[in-house]
Amino acid sequence: MGETPHSAATDKTDASGSQAADALSGTQFSQQAGAGPIIGDAAGHSQSRAAAHAGSASLHAVERRMPARAKPVPAQPVYRNPLRGVTGLIPERVDMGVDFTGSGPVFALGDAVITNAEGNSGGWPGGGWVTYRLTDGPDAGKVVYVAEDVTPAVQVGQHVSSSTVVANMFSGGDGIETGWAMPNGASAESQLAEAGGISGGGPFPTMIGLNFEELLQTLGVPAGNNRHDPAFGALPAGYPTSWK
Repeated sequence: MGETPHSAATDKTDASGSQAADALSGTQFSQQAGAGPIIGDAAGHSQSRAAAHAGSASLHAVERRMPARAKPVPAQPVYRNPLRGVTGLIPERVDMGVDFTGSGPVFALGDAVITNAEGNSGGWPGGGWVTYRLTDGPDAGKVVYVAEDVTPAVQVGQHVSSSTVVANMFSGGDGIETGWAMPNGASAESQLAEAGGISGGGPFPTMIGLNFEELLQTLGVPAGNNRHDPAFGALPAGYPTSWK
């Protein structure tokens, strides 16, 4: 038998139907397998990861180009222990200043200018008398003395620091005494009327001697053996009472 002829319209209709069926079949297969939604989401996640990776790489590149931040340098102390180089250091009484025995170098407390440097002073046992005026820190302007069994290692007018040896302590039997001096460097501050007018005969400890001893303690120097006794005299205005 001969085939029944089809019209062109019928062929087009059949072709369209076939394409639609194929499309529907493909869609159903994708949905059944879960491929359609998963493929779409995976592509989106991949793009997000790629963008995040690119952003992270850019940030690291910027960080590499930025100069490293310098670590802060700890501030150096204004004053340092002036007796740190003394061998066999033994604290004794607090009087007009503070007495010690031992031997070795005595440093300046801090930045200062030397105002006296005598090795044969008649007013002190042992003959040593060195004074310096502090130029920095809470006690700037105050004068320090180092006396008795010391040999000066500096000259008047010399600028010194906490690394400068101002005198060498020797074992002469008298030890050393160090404390606050009068503004003109003539003698110990305790002898002035405003500090109580106390000289070598006492009574001890003096208020101004204890003040200097407290400063030394903050720098690591051991305390005097009578520091807890009742104090005499007065502490003149302008002397710090805390060095923290």
